[in-house]
Amino acid sequence: MRTMGNAFQRLFTFLGLLHYGAAATSLAGNWTLVQQGLTGVSGLQLAVVSETKAIIIDKVENNALMVDGHIAWAVEIDINTQEVRALDPLSNTWCATGSFLSNGTLISSGGSPIRITGEDGLQALRLFTPCTDGSCDILEDPTRIRLTSARWYPSSVRIEDGSVLIFGGSLLNNYINNATINNPTYEFYPPKNIHGFNGLQIPSQFLNDTINGNHFPNLVYLPDGRVFISANTQAMIFDWKTNTETQLPGIPNGVRISSPFSAGHVLLPLSAENNFTPEILICGGSTVSDFADPLTLTSQEPTSSQCIRMALDEAGIAKGWEVDQLPEGRIMADLILLPDGRVLVIDGAMTGVAGYGNVADQIGQSNADNPAFMPVIYDPAAPLGSRFSRDGLIASTIPRMYHSTASLTPNGTIMLAGSNPNADVSTIMYATEYRLEFLSPPYMAVERPSYTGLPATFDFNSKITLDVDLPEGTKDVKVALMDLGFATHAVHMDQRLLYLDAVLHEDKTKLTVTGPPTPALFPPGPGFLFVVTDSGVPSFGHQTLIGTGASPPVDEDAIAKYVYAQQDDDAAGCAVVLAAGAEAPMSVECSNVASAIMNMLLI
Repeated sequence: MRTMGNAFQRLFTFLGLLHYGAAATSLAGNWTLVQQGLTGVSGLQLAVVSETKAIIIDKVENNALMVDGHIAWAVEIDINTQEVRALDPLSNTWCATGSFLSNGTLISSGGSPIRITGEDGLQALRLFTPCTDGSCDILEDPTRIRLTSARWYPSSVRIEDGSVLIFGGSLLNNYINNATINNPTYEFYPPKNIHGFNGLQIPSQFLNDTINGNHFPNLVYLPDGRVFISANTQAMIFDWKTNTETQLPGIPNGVRISSPFSAGHVLLPLSAENNFTPEILICGGSTVSDFADPLTLTSQEPTSSQCIRMALDEAGIAKGWEVDQLPEGRIMADLILLPDGRVLVIDGAMTGVAGYGNVADQIGQSNADNPAFMPVIYDPAAPLGSRFSRDGLIASTIPRMYHSTASLTPNGTIMLAGSNPNADVSTIMYATEYRLEFLSPPYMAVERPSYTGLPATFDFNSKITLDVDLPEGTKDVKVALMDLGFATHAVHMDQRLLYLDAVLHEDKTKLTVTGPPTPALFPPGPGFLFVVTDSGVPSFGHQTLIGTGASPPVDEDAIAKYVYAQQDDDAAGCAVVLAAGAEAPMSVECSNVASAIMNMLLI
């Protein structure tokens, strides 16, 4: 019986690998963790913006770091030296979302109305174009360029034309969404003339159906050009081109998965070997009622250990969610894709809910307790029941719960920052955290492949040839193209791994790589390219712009309507209130404002 069981186990393992296909062998060994550097502002939001730099954005609070005579709440940080350069956004970035455009500009949208210094952030649009000379800053022009409605806790996703879809949120700040403050709409940046809503926000039924617990809904761009969206206990596929919502099987066992019941989610790696079939992984969450008075809740509320996975093809949807279990319940966990195809589950808490200042028995001000210090690895190629492992992993001693972030870096380490479950900078229990950590997988301690020859732009279906230097004994390689995403509140906007078609030349010194087959498989914009050996060891991830590097399309008609909708009081003749069903002709002054906005959109 044991022999037969082992035979079946080997068969199931083989079938799982055959189905998944894209995962590389993973190098065994011990992970290392170092505390190195300070962030200057707490790491509420984090995005890697170049091969050496990351941007960290906080809410407006009383950090010691100053910029232009006032407190700072955003920095650019050098990943290698941890040198910090203060940035100067104008508005409160608290609970904003972020995505990169096709030209490499980061768009931060939404935020908070609370002012310590600066502007109201609810309708804010902030642009950050990375630079190499230390001169770049966050650009805002609140009177000219902003969202068409207020958004607190929205999400965003880059789509196949290189623009950004911004989805959901609340009209005011609150612990949890509700029908009186819900913003059940989405919009595009740059604005689009689409579905009869020229340049303006468009209604979404899903955002009505999922209140109360639908802050920071999970958005994933799919290879067929549609968007997977999940929030609360529901999921759907959204066709933005036809404005159609298609319901998917609900989240099993009543587990809620979006803030303040935050689960981690990720799109598993895509490759030709798995026919580019998208699979969604969602881990953690809570079964707490989203209509409960928070004063009836406790920081000791159990969290869910449920980890679910579904393939979004016809067979996978018919099968529904496959249910697995984390080693422990977890909320606010970050799920980080590794170049070898595995997923790191890290940070968060084992009890309570997200947020601060709400539950009856706050820890300091935190709504959560029992930090999840020990990470775990999820191997999507392993059979169900044996996908989680802690072999060689190391625990942190720094609680990273609400308002913490994590990201893979180009050199292959995982950068860990933040945690501030308080109304302001604090030294109480679970205090404001500025310490930076770097978690290093075992591959950081061995000889790694390297390459040169990656161009600044890498177009779809084009071929490039890299010069590679491979460790002795390497028989083959994979090429992992990764979007490292924008992380906040355990949500990773746009995080993605696509294995590209690659042919290693016979002498193993050159590698011919083909760009993504379609923009839906990897929407045009920043990507980091890792060469991964057959032993699971990645190279440094050099950066390129997938596509041509061009700005996303700008619709002049939508911009004109957008200008009218903004009622720009600073431009004479542009503060126009439209009569129902009619549009005033564009004045010269208003045309000039539209042109200025278009120039900003094309930054």
